[in-house]
Amino acid sequence: MPEPSTNPFLRPSWRFFAVANAVALLVVLYAALLRAYRPELYYVAVQEDLYLEWATFWALLLASIAYVPAARGYRIVTGQFPWFFAGVAVFCFLVAMEEISWGQRVFGYRPPSYFLEQNFQQELNIHNVIDSDIRQLVLQLVLAGYGMVLPIAANIRRSGALLQRARIVAPAIALLPVFAAALILYLWYPWSHSGEWVEMIMALGFLFGAQEHNHRFSAGEERHILPGIERGVGLITSSVLVGILGVASVALSRAAQDADPALLTATRAEIAALKRDFASEQLESACNLHKRLFTFVEEYGQDHLYHGNFADLEEQGLPADRAGFFIDPWNSPYWIRIRCVDETGEVIRFVYSFGPDRRRDSTDFELRGDDIGAVVLTTER
Repeated sequence: MPEPSTNPFLRPSWRFFAVANAVALLVVLYAALLRAYRPELYYVAVQEDLYLEWATFWALLLASIAYVPAARGYRIVTGQFPWFFAGVAVFCFLVAMEEISWGQRVFGYRPPSYFLEQNFQQELNIHNVIDSDIRQLVLQLVLAGYGMVLPIAANIRRSGALLQRARIVAPAIALLPVFAAALILYLWYPWSHSGEWVEMIMALGFLFGAQEHNHRFSAGEERHILPGIERGVGLITSSVLVGILGVASVALSRAAQDADPALLTATRAEIAALKRDFASEQLESACNLHKRLFTFVEEYGQDHLYHGNFADLEEQGLPADRAGFFIDPWNSPYWIRIRCVDETGEVIRFVYSFGPDRRRDSTDFELRGDDIGAVVLTTER
């Protein structure tokens, strides 16, 4: 294999550089414009199971798939086992599945009690069980280490030779601005849920990196991830594909909703029971709060809700896990929102379920879509 400093495949075309970084910039620009001029659409975009999360999932999944032929090409070109490519492929796959909580909301299954209790999102994923400081550090290390330090090191003769001997293949240095943009956005965090956009940019960085590695290690064999298509066009094509798959996944998941009349009836009965529970006690909470009901009970010491009318439904067949962790019939958490209205001095509390599609449709101000809920208590501040 050629030395790093003389290998032409370490220097992607200007089209690759321009397109990869333009796509990352467009993601940031889109988020900024949406937040500034259409905050209600921004709020929708960053919700779970909507197009941004699905696009991130597909970018990571496609990256993990694309690293397979890259690994094969590396094996053919170098004669060495591609352990690094294999590791990156597994990483992308695991992060993709964690992004959608291993299909929990898609298929509507209830995770084990450990995750309902220990995971603040009450979902089947590992990253939300880990301390938030560790999660943040890992993300920063991935963006800075993999996306920035490795490409620089690979283009320095001595460190590049060491990486080559260790069989570590850095992403193209043309992608360094992509990962740098994601890291800066994460550290700056200019808007709520900025992390969702950071994950999208990171996912694109891995996808573009996988495509470049396919080109790099298919030299002389014409085995490209998109055969016969120039690199820049290939990046545009993959970006558009990710967007289409993201939107299509939202539509397909909506079509698969389980609007069983019995489940709708059960949800309304459970909301009514929660309303009676809330009316029986003075609630301690902050203004403008929006949390999963179990998290609210734990954080604000509202233990009486564990023994109220909702809990009593267990005698009528409500599963113990659903009763103990405030889970709706579609195995999603019940949510509580508390709004303080400055003009009237009212404090409005309402509880709701995501409904059959297992996705939040409501805004900050009203229930929408198939979400099911009710105002449970209105008081004076």
